[in-house]
Amino acid sequence: MPTGLSRTGYISKEELEKAPGIPSAERRRKGPVAVIECIQDIPCNPCETSCPTGAITVGEDITNLPVLDEEKCVGCRSCVPICPGQAIFVVDESLDNGKATVTIPYEFLPPPEKGDVVIALDRSGKELGEAVVDSVRISEKMDHTTLVTILVPREWSMEARGFKRKLQEKRR
Repeated sequence: MPTGLSRTGYISKEELEKAPGIPSAERRRKGPVAVIECIQDIPCNPCETSCPTGAITVGEDITNLPVLDEEKCVGCRSCVPICPGQAIFVVDESLDNGKATVTIPYEFLPPPEKGDVVIALDRSGKELGEAVVDSVRISEKMDHTTLVTILVPREWSMEARGFKRKLQEKRR
């Protein structure tokens, strides 16, 4: 059975491996870095124009896929809220104890709070397991997109791309 964005609605591992915006495992272990999961040739370049270090290149033909220069990327997160396709995340696998953080664009209200326990989801919406909200960034400059960073097991860093809130028990 065919897999991939056009068939399933989410990116397959095979498509992701070919994307020019995916940093190497070695670079992800050095600290925060953008992960650009853009695989469609559509006219778009806000990620390039928002990057203060020039780490993202689309070029003159704005239907080109964004290319990440992983050595220039400092993981500043400027590109995450600006992407209209919500296809950019920041991953940091440099943490101790086998943990990693994943910064996710989030456009629901109310936003979670630091310390909240949530359920991490993969690209297909499948539950991976519990994660902890490490930080929440809200800014007028981010045009109503909140950046939520979750703490996950390192093996989920390239899988966790969303989360849902845990149901709270009602107090009597």
